[in-house]
Amino acid sequence: MPASSAGGSADYKMVLVVRGELRLTPGKAAVQVAHAAVLLALEGARKRSSAFQHWWDQGQKKIAVVAETLDEMERLAHGARRAGLPFAWVADAGFTEVPPGTRTCLGVGPAPAGKIDPLTGNLPLL
Repeated sequence: MPASSAGGSADYKMVLVVRGELRLTPGKAAVQVAHAAVLLALEGARKRSSAFQHWWDQGQKKIAVVAETLDEMERLAHGARRAGLPFAWVADAGFTEVPPGTRTCLGVGPAPAGKIDPLTGNLPLL
């Protein structure tokens, strides 16, 4: 149980944002989300960030959502940067559904839910 409401540590999570306008198949979307989660986890572990450790200890919560356009995702990335949140873009290799270099997913976190939710909380679940 997260202790944020009881005065303990915050609830930590990652939010993985899929680019809706691409209309990726479910399998392709799942792989893009996985890429973003791995990129964020490796960076968090490499930096030995306390946010990563809290997220890890709390069970590695991940939420997958959809932003309809690349412009919307770029605004989210800009907001993450302004808020000091870790984020990572996934650019596809182009072997299957989209051309090489297409940005398919944006990962944000791990970070306290209270810092991520104002940025991504209005997006629909994948």
